[in-house]
Amino acid sequence: MSTRFTDKVAVVTGAAQGIGEAYARALAREGASVVVADLNADAGEEVAADIGGLFVRTDVSSHESAAAMAEAAVAAYGGIDLLVNNAAIYGDMEFDLLISVDWDYYRTFMSVNMDGALVMTRACYRSMQQRGGGSIVNQSSTAAYLYSGFYGLAKTGLNGLTQQLAHELGGMGIRVNAIAPGPTDTAATHKQAGDAARELVKGLALKRMGQPEDLVGACLFLLSDEASWVTGQIVAVDGGQTFRP
Repeated sequence: MSTRFTDKVAVVTGAAQGIGEAYARALAREGASVVVADLNADAGEEVAADIGGLFVRTDVSSHESAAAMAEAAVAAYGGIDLLVNNAAIYGDMEFDLLISVDWDYYRTFMSVNMDGALVMTRACYRSMQQRGGGSIVNQSSTAAYLYSGFYGLAKTGLNGLTQQLAHELGGMGIRVNAIAPGPTDTAATHKQAGDAARELVKGLALKRMGQPEDLVGACLFLLSDEASWVTGQIVAVDGGQTFRP
């Protein structure tokens, strides 16, 4: 069994289910102490118990909640080395146009899906710096490259945030990258797309939906020392849905 994250402390937001859960379980298998940061206490506590980690109820849109999570991680494990900003409003996302979406809903949505990564980074980076550096992976989406309303707009903003933070934090030894998944077989995707999820496969070079485990390798690579000279990058893991020069 690989132990490349032994003695590392990893925070994974939105880790109670779906892709975030797959990330949390993979990090634990490879030796990390994992903080499951999520609003869903029942599922989050179950995942944390399964992997021997720590559950902390966390609202990524709240500076106070993020700071409390970071304090709990430091108290339990001594610091933070790795951060995966995966939490998002997705499965229950409303459909609307930018010109007509309810403004309060739009602001709430963006506070989680785009600003949440910055809120969590601000809460964690000092501890990462104190431990000599670290790595952050943000969860983007191929929606950033396709017409997809305010969800795509949030992910476009997240890509820009990734590149900006890579420069701001690089001098501290903290790398920042993002993964852009294509259509992935999760409960949230099926709730959001329904039967249309199967139609998405036709546009992929690889004719199948992605599985959460398909994203794990890229995430672990970007978090690891194997990617020590990789930062500010948006890595598409999408079955060939998008091709960008």
